[in-house]
Amino acid sequence: MKKITLSDERRARLVGQLQTLFAAEFDETLSEFRAEQIVNLMLTTLGPGIYNQAVQDVRGHLQTKLDDLDGEVYVDDQT
Repeated sequence: MKKITLSDERRARLVGQLQTLFAAEFDETLSEFRAEQIVNLMLTTLGPGIYNQAVQDVRGHLQTKLDDLDGEVYVDDQT
């Protein structure tokens, strides 16, 4: 599986959102370093499962479209 990476902008936004969450919900100041460590942990532990589920969802969607292909594009040649 390809390693899950984030753009610098997305990573910075997630770190900021995590710091905001900890300040608002837990009344705790989260350093940028600690927030980045949590983001990295989430990517390595949750990322592969979410990625695999997304692949399966796409596979199912495409299979449904392929199964319906004859109904969508079939032309009766018995004229």
